[in-house]
Amino acid sequence: MSNPIAGITEGDIAHYLASNPAFFERHAELLATVQITSPHGQRAVSLQERQMEMLRERIKGLELKIVEMIRHGQENVAIAERLHRFTRNVLLTREPAALPGTMVASLQHEFLIPQAAIRLWQVDAALADQPWAVAVSDDVRSFTDSLTVPYCGVNSGFEAVGWLADPSTVMSLAMIPLRRGDTSFGLLVLGSPDPTRYAAEMGTEFLMRIGEVASASLERLRPMPASAAAAV
Repeated sequence: MSNPIAGITEGDIAHYLASNPAFFERHAELLATVQITSPHGQRAVSLQERQMEMLRERIKGLELKIVEMIRHGQENVAIAERLHRFTRNVLLTREPAALPGTMVASLQHEFLIPQAAIRLWQVDAALADQPWAVAVSDDVRSFTDSLTVPYCGVNSGFEAVGWLADPSTVMSLAMIPLRRGDTSFGLLVLGSPDPTRYAAEMGTEFLMRIGEVASASLERLRPMPASAAAAV
């Protein structure tokens, strides 16, 4: 006599059970009699108990994900509030010459940044003697022009690190280009003694928002375009 189950695979059985949920209604005794090994030790448990264990594990995993989502949400809210306060401080600064200093001080205070500095070029002639308008090299300008997103990573001896108060302690940094359209007119540098504070793999969306706010605010420090001046 041939074996009636020859050729039937576990996949066939699983497919049959999935396609015929009434099977266990017709054979309810199997749920209590079939014993399998529990992942929590070597004891044998019924299918019903094993299913409960799986559900508890799934619920625990979902709870951990919810806690993580709440934590990320709280962190995002905190960052948004800090960015809001930074933007407000910038908007409330009426004196153009004080704006770059206020911007740097506000960033350091709100985001606990150990060191920060800013340099601008192509500023209005009346502001050319300000410390943040000291001339920078062509290399700095070229590097800034090349940044499509803020730079985050280790301190590799960048010239701009020399603008910070204590360059020798800077292990990682972020450099945010300041732009009008495709043309850069400044660079914002954030430095930290923590080598992991600004890592190459970190996201730059938040730093880009800071750059956009800073760039828009600092526009009033630049010379008025010739066309606009003629109109005035």
